Amino acid sequence: MSAKGPPTTAAPVAAPDPEIPQHYLHPGLSLMQVLTILRSYWKQTLLIATSVTIITAVYAKFLPKTYTAMATLIVNSDNKDPLAGQEFPVNLLANYVATQMELMQGPAILLPVVDRLKLTQDKEYTAGLRGDANTVREAVEKALSLDVVVDQGRGGQLLYVSASAKDPVKAANIANAITDVYLEEERRRVNDPAGERAQRYSEQLSELRAKVTAAQDAVTEFRQRNGITDLTAANTDIEMQALTNLEQRLLESQNQRRAIESKQSGAQSAGDEVLASLRVQQLKTQLSTEEGELAQLSATFGAHHPKVLELKSQIDQTRAALGTEMQTLSENTSSELSRAKELEQKYIAAVADQRAKVLRLRELQDNSGKLLLELESAQSVYKRALDGYDQIMFASVGNYTNVSVISRATPPVKASKPNKIKLLIMGMMAGLFFGLIAPLGYELLLNRRLRCRDDIEREFGIPVLAQFQDAPALAGAT
Repeated sequence: MSAKGPPTTAAPVAAPDPEIPQHYLHPGLSLMQVLTILRSYWKQTLLIATSVTIITAVYAKFLPKTYTAMATLIVNSDNKDPLAGQEFPVNLLANYVATQMELMQGPAILLPVVDRLKLTQDKEYTAGLRGDANTVREAVEKALSLDVVVDQGRGGQLLYVSASAKDPVKAANIANAITDVYLEEERRRVNDPAGERAQRYSEQLSELRAKVTAAQDAVTEFRQRNGITDLTAANTDIEMQALTNLEQRLLESQNQRRAIESKQSGAQSAGDEVLASLRVQQLKTQLSTEEGELAQLSATFGAHHPKVLELKSQIDQTRAALGTEMQTLSENTSSELSRAKELEQKYIAAVADQRAKVLRLRELQDNSGKLLLELESAQSVYKRALDGYDQIMFASVGNYTNVSVISRATPPVKASKPNKIKLLIMGMMAGLFFGLIAPLGYELLLNRRLRCRDDIEREFGIPVLAQFQDAPALAGAT
């Protein structure tokens, strides 16, 4: 069975016998063929696996150590914006954390870390670098980014900042520097806008104060110019009432004037004239009595009797007195009419003056109302702004941030790389792999032999009727 067989490139049987089992003609190697080949080269397999394992162990022994330090941060989702007063958007927490992780591993944070730790002067990062200061600085930042890893905790709020270096103290310094720079940038990003807004708020507050002062000065100047101390609706109502009274008196004077004119023109009855003067009524009564006596005396004594003549003379005197009284009454009516007209003109002038005064007060009240409204509006806005000033100033000087430190990085005691046990296991697995593959490749490609019954049955389609075990003694005897 150890003799060399025909080459594997022999032409296949043109027409296989139908009585030959089909599995004899299957291409490829069976498990028995593979095991037979591997058993034949077990020494070479062991040598290859042992060699690769030893090489891996030596490589792991002399591989430089790398230390990893880690700082822990937490995102405070319950904080509020110092000026807007809004809570942190919890539904955007995942996006916020992902953004911060990207930021901590980007140039915005790593370049200041390079400057703070003076890594451009560290041979670990600058070995083999050439160029100007900016080029070296950017190259060091890129190299540092490969040694920095930011992971998110399972809860979503914890951030683990890991930094690797050949020195444990340097690794801790890098992790802490990244944390410090990030927190400073975070505070500056949040608090600087708050400070700018507080400054703008102070400027706006000064503008509001100036508006209040200008409105107050306008009200004062208006009062001084018009000589008023208090202009309210009550004062206008008083002047309006005075105008109403004057108009009522004007109406009464006009009625009186019309009545006198009617009496003077004779439109009034005699009874009214008598009632208007008691003296006229007495004279008329006396005249009527004397005329009655005259009629009696004339009938008794005759027309020329001395008593009749005396009574006639007395009647003439009474008539004369009545005429004089009527004349006086007429003159008094004219005088009253003149006085009534004069009084009417005075009331007309007084009403006109009072109406002009009321209109002027109304105009002053309107203008004053506008100025007072502007003053009240400016005072109200200024008061609301002043009430929030303390809160704005407190927020502008605060150290508000959404992220805080849970623990700072400390120099690690053990190296994180290389993992010698892991490398050794990988070396053993690689050695075993190459130890198995190399003999199979050699056997199949360079030195194919017939080692078991499957080699004959599968390659040639010839069934094997019997198989004998090795017989070393007989072999030695022959």
